[in-house]
Amino acid sequence: MSEKLDKVSATPEALEFLSEIVADHGLVMFHQSGGCCDGSAPMCYAQGDFRIGEHDVLLGEIGGMPFYISGSQYEVWKHTDLIIDVIDGRGGMFSLDNGRERRFLTRSKLCAT
Repeated sequence: MSEKLDKVSATPEALEFLSEIVADHGLVMFHQSGGCCDGSAPMCYAQGDFRIGEHDVLLGEIGGMPFYISGSQYEVWKHTDLIIDVIDGRGGMFSLDNGRERRFLTRSKLCAT
């Protein structure tokens, strides 16, 4: 799906954390993990380090950075809006928030569309 939806936002704290990561790594992108190992965490990668699949859905942008989710996971979550927050803890093993003692966390709210 190439059409960008407007189904993701970020807390001010997440945007501040994102700006730190961008300062260190340059432009990044997110992919909403659906795997058990990452606890469904949003994964943050340098742009170009993660291959977007033809079935991935562009949910929108946070801090000007694209945010994707797999098509199959989107079908399950399409009636929610995602809110990216930051909490204390370790990020996903391959995510750029790993090792910073803070990590991104996905919250959601039910929406009408």
